[in-house]
Amino acid sequence: MNVEINDEEKSAYVQQEITFYNQSGDTISSIILNDWNQAYSDKNTPFAKRFSDEFVRSFHLAKDSERGNTSNVTIIDGSQSFLKWHRFEKHPDVIEVNLNEKLAPYQKVILKLTYVVKFPKDRFTKYGWDDNGNFNLKNWYLTPARFENHEFLKYSNNNLDDISNGIADYEISLKVPKNLQATSDLNEISVKKGTISTYELSGKNRSDFNLFIEPKTTFYSYKNSVVNIETNMKENRLDDIQKAIVIDRIVNYVNENIGQYPHEKITVSQADYERSPFYGLNQLPAFISPFSDEFLFEIKFLKTYLNNYLKTSLRLNPRYDNWVYDGIQIYAMMKYIEENHPDSKMMGRVAQWRLLKSYNLTTIDFNEQYSYFYMLMARKNLDQSLGDPKTALIKFNEQIASKYRAGLSLKYLDNYLGNDIVENSIQQFYSLNQQKLTTRNDLETVLKSNAKKDINWFFKTIIDSRDIVDYKFTDVSKTKDSVTFTVRNKTNAVVPIPIFGVKKGEVVFKKWLDGFENDSTFTVSRHDADKIILNYKNEVPEYNLRNNWKSLKGFLSQNRPIKFNFMKDLEDPYYNQILYVPSITYNLYDGISPGIRFHNKTILDKPFTFDINPIYSSKTKSLSGSFGLSVNQNNRDSNLYNIRYGVGGSYFHYAPDATYLKLTPSVVMRIREPDFRDNRKQAIQFRQVIVERERSMYDVERTENYTVFNAKYFNTKTEVTNHFNFNTDLQLSGKFGKLATEIEYRKLFDSNRQVNLRLFAGTFIYNKTDTDFFSFALDRPTDYLFDYNYLGRSESTGLFSQQYIISEGGFKSKLANPFASQWMTTLNGSVSIWNWIEAYGDIGFLKDHSSNPDFVYDSGIRLNLVTDYFELYFPIYSNNGWEISQPNYNEKIRFIITISPKTLTNLFTRKWF
Repeated sequence: MNVEINDEEKSAYVQQEITFYNQSGDTISSIILNDWNQAYSDKNTPFAKRFSDEFVRSFHLAKDSERGNTSNVTIIDGSQSFLKWHRFEKHPDVIEVNLNEKLAPYQKVILKLTYVVKFPKDRFTKYGWDDNGNFNLKNWYLTPARFENHEFLKYSNNNLDDISNGIADYEISLKVPKNLQATSDLNEISVKKGTISTYELSGKNRSDFNLFIEPKTTFYSYKNSVVNIETNMKENRLDDIQKAIVIDRIVNYVNENIGQYPHEKITVSQADYERSPFYGLNQLPAFISPFSDEFLFEIKFLKTYLNNYLKTSLRLNPRYDNWVYDGIQIYAMMKYIEENHPDSKMMGRVAQWRLLKSYNLTTIDFNEQYSYFYMLMARKNLDQSLGDPKTALIKFNEQIASKYRAGLSLKYLDNYLGNDIVENSIQQFYSLNQQKLTTRNDLETVLKSNAKKDINWFFKTIIDSRDIVDYKFTDVSKTKDSVTFTVRNKTNAVVPIPIFGVKKGEVVFKKWLDGFENDSTFTVSRHDADKIILNYKNEVPEYNLRNNWKSLKGFLSQNRPIKFNFMKDLEDPYYNQILYVPSITYNLYDGISPGIRFHNKTILDKPFTFDINPIYSSKTKSLSGSFGLSVNQNNRDSNLYNIRYGVGGSYFHYAPDATYLKLTPSVVMRIREPDFRDNRKQAIQFRQVIVERERSMYDVERTENYTVFNAKYFNTKTEVTNHFNFNTDLQLSGKFGKLATEIEYRKLFDSNRQVNLRLFAGTFIYNKTDTDFFSFALDRPTDYLFDYNYLGRSESTGLFSQQYIISEGGFKSKLANPFASQWMTTLNGSVSIWNWIEAYGDIGFLKDHSSNPDFVYDSGIRLNLVTDYFELYFPIYSNNGWEISQPNYNEKIRFIITISPKTLTNLFTRKWF
């Protein structure tokens, strides 16, 4: 390639010659070229859609100048004949070049290309240009795709760093303006400085390369007998000697435990780390500094070096065999910590703080955190098979849980086989990659040839299924010299499990039990053990460790002691944990109300949870609060993936002088699509709402107690560019029955204009009431089921009456007759004017038994600051006339505000789950 960088246009002019050697046994009539820079070209590529799926708005709202593309492409062959080429509709970042003559096996063809590359801004992926004149370039040029199983792979860029290029030798002449400097992991043959600086670069047997262009290079070089490292990893509080010692230790460790790096240079950049950081390394704020500066630099460099080293060296299909990359990387990191930092804890020096020593979060070993991050998803029933392609993984699995589970799985196999069989197999597999393209089957073959035990279970169950492992004790009997115990396999995942004998915290024996489906009984020598424990060291990524131990001391010692912890903690299998945390709530009638929550919700989900929250009402000087009990049933192999049985209750003031008590037994069934990345979610809810209300002198409605059976169905699919929600609501009570449907649609167009539509239709099946307390409402439902987070639910005037909750009629203006005792149909709409400023309008019909249908309407301006969380509505014109010119206009402004922490966290978790 001859590449000329234009720093002002953020582009490159490329003249390229590809000598394609057909090393397959197939005759080829066309060649596939990867053009991943084209993925940045518009808002409808697979790349753009993935951002939308993960609720990232920045790419869709970006300026055209921030996007990338590949343009002015011409391709000729060695005989100077122009070749036809085209992009694929579903893969716009892939080019197919039609050859004029078919290419026979072991023959060559020359392709000569010219094209212009417009680089994207780096704020989307860390690749591209930034405002300081720096370029971090990767996957930006045209290159042949990997040829596998008689065809070229046609993979689009999904921002997953999993491009599948063919192996090639590179010769590059790079021209950059004199004010810029280039750094690459290719070999630097020569550099000529001048008005235009020319870098001659080369590399052999590579699938890709990294290129950094900066006004002044930030990279510094470390060279030892293994490899030359170019890095700009940040750690300003370490001097060069400290960094050199750490880097040398890591490079030699990887060289000895995996294999010799096949190239002379490797780059390890800060941007590489930021794309794939060590999640969980530093959960506490930086000022607390739970880890030393040297340790932080060491772990960050180790992770990034291993990632780049493996991606450059292994010749796998990174989309379908990604678990191999991840598994070797995390396995090597775990071994490194065992050898170099055996006493390190997950929370670093925080474990030494006396106040926190009772927390499992601070006392577990550094390597144990991998299991917890995997189990976080397994307990949510959202974990995925390690054998799934990378594009099928939800974000948390792709970046954290599946990556960690892959390493845990290799460590599990290593513990089971012993004798360094896994480590030696990895070295053999790594060596094999220097000779040919490989697949996960090659690693499987190497492992099976070295293992002296049957390990088919490892690939069938651990890698290619999402089966969970969970063994438990049932019966245990003992004598002075032996222990007889029965173990139950709760999930039918037939994999081996270790049994330990422990005496005063010290292991006195360990034995591996081969996998079994049915209850199995074993007898082992006791060795004076006072406790037997399955999977004591958590060597097996197991679903539940709480049923894994039995005391041999007596009956009373079987019971777990209760442990109280402040705030949050990890699950501790040896205690019944009760967590307590201060809480604060607010409504107009109870005032600012402090309280304390008692619950058992550790970081990992549990089958049974309780949450009790007594609260002191500062205004009424009395106690109020809420409680909830629930049982979760996860169905692993069903679209009906979760059923929750629960009962909840709340006791607060609904008026200055009156309280309400609400009790709600319920069943919620959650349904998901077979494709976990599909954002469609469905749920069916059945509940009985029991309400007792005290009489209030401020409430004009006749106070009565009532019970309502409520059945709901939800069907929602949401992302940045499209949102669709459909739900139905059936309510049956002694005095009324009603049925309602709501359809909501939101679309963000390529022009960045957003349209919101919402249709509501509701009718009474029967209505024996004589008030509007249970009627449909246009703008402010009475909320007789106490579902909505009204700050002042009984207010009809003043600021608190202006709180708006999107429900029922959805109107913003307060009209003279806002209730319907027979039926109501409304349509709410809004369209963006500029940025987050929108125009809204509502129309509808509502009917009472005693009158003809009324036509109602309103309109105004909406400030859509954070959709559904913080919005303002300014009415302009409605049935009331020109509201903007009427007195007390400030009292007509409506607002949406969400202060619930649990609701707000959904803004962040939806990107991951």
